[in-house]
Amino acid sequence: MERRAMSRLIAWKNDALHRPLLLRGARQVGKTWLMKEFGSREYERTAYVRFDHASPLREVFATETNVSNLLQAVQLHVGFKIEPGRTLLVLDEIPECPGALASLKFFCEESPGIDIVAAGSQLGLSDHVGTGFPVGKVDTEFLYPLSFMEFLSALGKEQFVELIGSRNWVMISAFHDELVRLLKLYFVIGGMPGVVEDYLLHGDLVRTRRIQNSLLLDYKSDFGKHAPPLQTRRIEAVWDSLPGQLSRENKRFMFSDVQHGTRSRELEYSMHWLTEAGLMRQERRVSKPDLPLEAYHDGAFKGFMLDVGLLSAKAKLQPGVILEGSRIFEEFKGALTEQFVQQELVAEFGEEPHYWASSRGDAEVDFLLQGSGAVIPVEAKASVNLQAKSLKNYCGKFRPPTAVRTSLARYHRQRVEYMPNAEMGSGQYELIDIPLYALSQLIAELPNDERS
Repeated sequence: MERRAMSRLIAWKNDALHRPLLLRGARQVGKTWLMKEFGSREYERTAYVRFDHASPLREVFATETNVSNLLQAVQLHVGFKIEPGRTLLVLDEIPECPGALASLKFFCEESPGIDIVAAGSQLGLSDHVGTGFPVGKVDTEFLYPLSFMEFLSALGKEQFVELIGSRNWVMISAFHDELVRLLKLYFVIGGMPGVVEDYLLHGDLVRTRRIQNSLLLDYKSDFGKHAPPLQTRRIEAVWDSLPGQLSRENKRFMFSDVQHGTRSRELEYSMHWLTEAGLMRQERRVSKPDLPLEAYHDGAFKGFMLDVGLLSAKAKLQPGVILEGSRIFEEFKGALTEQFVQQELVAEFGEEPHYWASSRGDAEVDFLLQGSGAVIPVEAKASVNLQAKSLKNYCGKFRPPTAVRTSLARYHRQRVEYMPNAEMGSGQYELIDIPLYALSQLIAELPNDERS
């Protein structure tokens, strides 16, 4: 399957000033495959080292800091010479060898001609920040589950990817029903590469759910391997609470829903652990939707999972529900839709979205994106019902030049009058309706002066 991160790795290679590249991401998002595929496409040879297997090399990297000696050890391990510009050195599972992680600094300073890509679990890498982590000596790339566009490509639907990318909305609308069907399928399967690959081979959603459940168990087993027993129980409790947290009308994360009587302070480590592992994403609330959004966090947040398919599996949503009209989009009060939008914004744009809610709690905008000159409000709807009172109230209060609504409705643009406001007078904003399946085109649809 094709990953869009491949183009970013090629751009890294072609940058004359590139440093060793650290590929980060949760377990099972395809880091190893991407590095090997990159090596086979762009280099004559790939020197692949996996530190959870290569015990002799772990011993060398634990004590040696001389780059020439390190290269000699790697060459003895792989059986061939590493040639600058012709060989890619891949250091996989690098958190298993802290010395190898620290060595990236030496390679950067002493052998910049050696192309190195290193990877490991997000959690493992985070464990070493501040203890030998090569700060300022590596380039970093994040890998996420397959986006919807990548999913379509994997299914052999490249023509739909090209169609959506063309933004020919008349033609896109003609294939609306088929694109909605494929989006529903993505809501069930999600973007974890192993899950997608199995579905491509077998086309069996029962198998799909079984593999997802196995992956969820694997993640849970990691809790006990990397955290103290008391914290393990709390991490499990936070993890298990996520579907329920997202099922509420107000999806703000409530610590009281995790464990009865547990205080927020007691769960801080668990939240940090899951976030650092890449298994949970926090969408933080802002008190004021102004630039920069980071300056206006008020402490509240929503908790999302890594992948929409894993969310549907963890919530025990049966795959057959995709045959029942639009019900899959309405389950859990739009939880799957918000999960999809959140991870799509992150995967497509590298955007960590925020959200806004009124002080009285009677209005909320699902996502805020930070453009170059304005904050873009984005409302996610679970069906074709486009009633968006909160978005209208927000626009009347804060007067954004553009607002976005994403749903199962077809593409549409219109000028809308701001709600009356005695202080700010009259005016209009542009409301853009973008189908959920075309969310990848959100930034391209914004006016040039508002794009990030």
